[in-house]
Amino acid sequence: MTDAATREFDLSPPTDDQLEALAADLDADERRVLLQHGTEAPFCGVFLDEKRAGVFTCRLCGLPLFTGGTKFESGTGWPSFGQPLAKEHLRYIRDSSYGMVRTEIVCARCGGHQGHVFPDGPPPTGERYCINSVSLAFTPTGEPLPDKLGRGAPEGEPWPE
Repeated sequence: MTDAATREFDLSPPTDDQLEALAADLDADERRVLLQHGTEAPFCGVFLDEKRAGVFTCRLCGLPLFTGGTKFESGTGWPSFGQPLAKEHLRYIRDSSYGMVRTEIVCARCGGHQGHVFPDGPPPTGERYCINSVSLAFTPTGEPLPDKLGRGAPEGEPWPE
């Protein structure tokens, strides 16, 4: 496989039937966050302390979103990343809920809510992608990426070192 950042993933959305099947695999908390744009409580997510090499994928459709090497400890209580694997893997939406203006990020392929991005992250981007653990799945380096939509390579192939 080529370098992770240059791989081409199929970003076309799942069909309604595929989305329904993917959503049926979610528990109540995952459904509330991914499909209803909720948030998980701080300091309780399963990926808060994840430090292994690998890639974080969308829990709903399996699209790779962040690499382990861009994760950092922000002290906010949610997994934080300095940049996405590829900007086109996320959609950025103005969010003016709760009396503040933020930028919501959702999976560009399935629309699953991931979290928010803020302009207070570390160099080189200065961005902090604050993500809900329940919105993510993790594939360690060397293990195959999920291929939840049956689209084939690079999905289903091992994540490179």
